[in-house]
Amino acid sequence: MHTNYYFLRQLAPALASRLVGLRFMACFSQDRDELVLVFAEAIGKQNYYKPFHIKATLRPDFSGVLFPETVQRARANSVDLFAGLVETGGEDEHRPGRLVVGVRSFLNERCLAIALEDNYTLLFKFFGNRPNLIAFRENTVIDLFNHNLSSDWQLSLDTLDRPIDQSYQAFERADATYRALFPTFGKVVNQYLDEHKAQGESVSWSLLQDVVRQLEQPRYYLTRLAYKPTLSLLPIGDIRQEFDDPIEAANRFFIAYNGLSTFEQEKADWLRLIDKRTKRAQAQIDGNMHRLIAREEGTTHEQMGHILMANLHDIPEMPGAKSPERVVLHDFYRDQPITIKLKTDLSPQKNAENYYRKSKNERIEEEHLTNQVAAREAEVARMQKQRTDIEVIGTLKELRRYVKQANLLNDNPSMASSDGVQAQLFKEVVLDTFRILIGRNARNNDLLTQKYTHKEDLWLHARDVAGSHVVIKYKAGKTFPKNVVERAAELAAWYSKRRTDSLCPVIVTPKKFVRKPKGLAEGQVIVEKEEVVMVVPRGE
Repeated sequence: MHTNYYFLRQLAPALASRLVGLRFMACFSQDRDELVLVFAEAIGKQNYYKPFHIKATLRPDFSGVLFPETVQRARANSVDLFAGLVETGGEDEHRPGRLVVGVRSFLNERCLAIALEDNYTLLFKFFGNRPNLIAFRENTVIDLFNHNLSSDWQLSLDTLDRPIDQSYQAFERADATYRALFPTFGKVVNQYLDEHKAQGESVSWSLLQDVVRQLEQPRYYLTRLAYKPTLSLLPIGDIRQEFDDPIEAANRFFIAYNGLSTFEQEKADWLRLIDKRTKRAQAQIDGNMHRLIAREEGTTHEQMGHILMANLHDIPEMPGAKSPERVVLHDFYRDQPITIKLKTDLSPQKNAENYYRKSKNERIEEEHLTNQVAAREAEVARMQKQRTDIEVIGTLKELRRYVKQANLLNDNPSMASSDGVQAQLFKEVVLDTFRILIGRNARNNDLLTQKYTHKEDLWLHARDVAGSHVVIKYKAGKTFPKNVVERAAELAAWYSKRRTDSLCPVIVTPKKFVRKPKGLAEGQVIVEKEEVVMVVPRGE
């Protein structure tokens, strides 16, 4: 929260009490993503009189400010910046810089401005991975620290404030979802809300108001979240220190964060990755178990077929051996009435056969869900062991050896592993250890088919309509099981324009028979040899 709106609105008046009345004497950089601003009452031949320093780090992966007592400027590899704001053209050689007249934050925005005389402004912009220091004259940008962020030339001071209706009425209109009303909360506040809301309930209005009150009159906590130092305005995580002064809090956090060793950073990165993957696997387990339990509690298609056949005499006769749209029959499994939908163009017996056919897919899907749960449970157990192992590692060399031995690089979707990259780029379903990849759109289809598919992989696509490319990854020495091909075909039908059809033809062919000549549109290919299977579209 060190660049959060709620922290900056507390930091601004604290800085104003230190800066107003001083002069902007110098700005220089000794590092690519770092700069130092010097404010003082006056300057002698060698030293500044009553200086105040701001050291800013503006990297894409981290931005923040430090307020050190002293800064030693290197004699070499140092460059002056924003010279136009320092030089006033005045005659007093001891007071050359422009006077600081104010410090302000902006409504619902991660910006901090230092206002100088003559309508000049220095703006710290802490926008995610695009932080910058920007110089304004009145409302116009005149200079940037990072010139690669060319869109910053279009910024306007007058438009940085973001008024948002955060009333109870707006909360109700948003169906009691708070994130659009409070976009500046950030990860720390959202985590605090998740931890303090009633179990199984959404965040209440009273909890929101309590949190806002704490943010507007905060204490400052140096804590640890996700294995790294964090500055928080709320009591959360492993709290190490508390502060009353935002400047002191910012200093302690900046030093703690940037003082992490390479070993600590890599260890924290791996632990966060394992936690993320564990959470994802657990969510898949929960979702699949919920679907399995719902199946057990509800009436299966096979049971509906049995009920229909046992109660044929109670189904009203319709002209042409047809069926009514729905019928109420006795459910002998639960000893109560049940309403069953029927296809009007089929006889009651044919409707029962239809339910029996669906029950086959139901059993296949149940087996698939059960296998997925077992696989994910094994994955969670493996990752919990990896987490325990990494926590006790004490050296960088030992950590990197373990990462290699445990093959964590191949488990990490953010690393250069091909499996990990594929898991990020495409939808993925695993059935009987076979990986099924699904393209997300036309361009993504091309990427899947042209770059991430081997000639022996099996390629599927709904016939004669637009849809996702689907690929079953080949496993050396193993043929593609029929149930895996059928499941992939169901997915190809589901992710196509034939999703609502009762039956869909799907092309199945090895990738070596699929090619893309120049000139074809995104997602279009030519299939030179194909087989066609008929399946019912069914999603994940």
